[in-house]
Amino acid sequence: MTRLIECVPNFSEGRDLDVIRQITDAIEAVDGVTLLDVDPGAATNRTVVTFVGEPDDVIEAAVQAGHKAAELIDMSVHEGEHPRFGCMDVCPLVPVAGITMEETVEHARALAKRLGEEVGLTIYCYENAATRPERRNLATVRAGEYEGLADKLADPDWQPDFGPAAFNARSGATAVSARDFLVAYNVNLNTTSTRRANAIAFDVRERGRVKREPPLTGEIVRDENGEAVNIPGSLTCVKGIGWFIEEYGIAQISLNLTNIRVTPVHVAFDEVCDKARARGVRVTGSELVGLIPLGAMLDAGRHYLRKQKRSTGVADAELIKIAVRSMGLDELTPFDPDEKIIEYAIRDKTQKRLIDRSLQGFTEETASESPAPGGGSVSAAVGAFGAALGTMVANLSSHKRGWDERWEEFGTHAEKGKAAHDELLALVDKDTDAFNAIMAAWRADPEVRDEAIQSATRQAIDVPLRVMEVALESMDVMRAMAETGLSASASDAGVGALCARTAVLGAGLNVRINVGDLADEAERVRYLEQAAALEEAATKAESEILAIVGGKLSS
Repeated sequence: MTRLIECVPNFSEGRDLDVIRQITDAIEAVDGVTLLDVDPGAATNRTVVTFVGEPDDVIEAAVQAGHKAAELIDMSVHEGEHPRFGCMDVCPLVPVAGITMEETVEHARALAKRLGEEVGLTIYCYENAATRPERRNLATVRAGEYEGLADKLADPDWQPDFGPAAFNARSGATAVSARDFLVAYNVNLNTTSTRRANAIAFDVRERGRVKREPPLTGEIVRDENGEAVNIPGSLTCVKGIGWFIEEYGIAQISLNLTNIRVTPVHVAFDEVCDKARARGVRVTGSELVGLIPLGAMLDAGRHYLRKQKRSTGVADAELIKIAVRSMGLDELTPFDPDEKIIEYAIRDKTQKRLIDRSLQGFTEETASESPAPGGGSVSAAVGAFGAALGTMVANLSSHKRGWDERWEEFGTHAEKGKAAHDELLALVDKDTDAFNAIMAAWRADPEVRDEAIQSATRQAIDVPLRVMEVALESMDVMRAMAETGLSASASDAGVGALCARTAVLGAGLNVRINVGDLADEAERVRYLEQAAALEEAATKAESEILAIVGGKLSS
């Protein structure tokens, strides 16, 4: 899986568009990074920039942006409504896909170190990247703002985590963090009442509402320190308020979901629906402000299918469609997955993937004089067809009249089959990439050529070996469907098993032909033993599945 992190640096310049452009140009100059959004604010004199990519590329882009900000922005003359203490005021990293928060914390600290050492910025780490508990809160780290920074740096307890401890009047200080993905999300109501919208927002937001005695109209209840006591709302990691949108003539609940792993979008939507209904208000739809990770949309689609007691092992496009329709994400404006889902928005539209071709196009490309795609890609494709057949039988079985109570059983098999054919489809192109890597290694500088060839050869073995593993795993689905699925589709489970075995044996040939180029004898033996074990297991599984299918066809 691609490892993606998002970077959302805030720069203390929101009025000079030329300065902002130079900073964003520095970001876009780094290969592998996609600039998603630039949001300058004149009143705050601050610009929020959002870009995404693989961790190393994102860190490099952030360093270059820090260089440019330090060069162009003079904090000694800065004024604005937003709290700030540096030219690159904050720089949070956010895990998007294929990466954990713990890993993102390590990347954030690596970024902080580079900004301190290479750019010369004074760096404090906060939130998840904080090096000590008292620095987790950004407001605490930035207390006193730019004007109080010299005194803060003179305090032994506030020495920076990285970079110079001396006050730099031009650049100030920068706060670096790793935080969760924040989704700005609005829920539409069939009312124009801001008061009712606010009441619903207070019902759900974590902070809730101020406690009064008697309720609603009485005096504010305060604790022993004189602070107002709050009645918490029903959703954790959610901020919210109600407002009226004149453009659409409706009231909305405006939510910030600060950790969608704790409170996903679909959970927030359902809760607002429940709280609105209790107040005589109906939710009519919702809208996403900005982008959302693919996983969040797929989770929402699965959630609403489960509520319908339907199989969740369907294509990503179908899951997204179910999510959009269930939450009314297209009520106010069209919802375009290519623009609203991060992974789709940054996808290289110029890259010509084999799996994007028509079946005819893929076949004709295979038949051409080009050496790739070859047997490895075809083996992966055949394996994907086999896994898809097993998934199909599971989905059909989940809808059989009289089997309604078994929808979850078949849905579990369908999800396993879908995961297999998704990975096998990805391996179609990875096999060709591996071949191209070997060709490039042979053209490498003589000093590093041997090492490059060995590395590329391992890749050219690991990819078909993974095809073998995934195709074999998919045979569990075909076996289950041959045994317990629709009898009328038993032949499809059998064809799926035939395809899976073909994929295993075909990819095995690729492993064997590439193993010969490895210099390490022990490594060659290990790979060959792995391939032989997978081939034996696939042949055995195919025979057993076909025997089950044969029994169904003859009965």
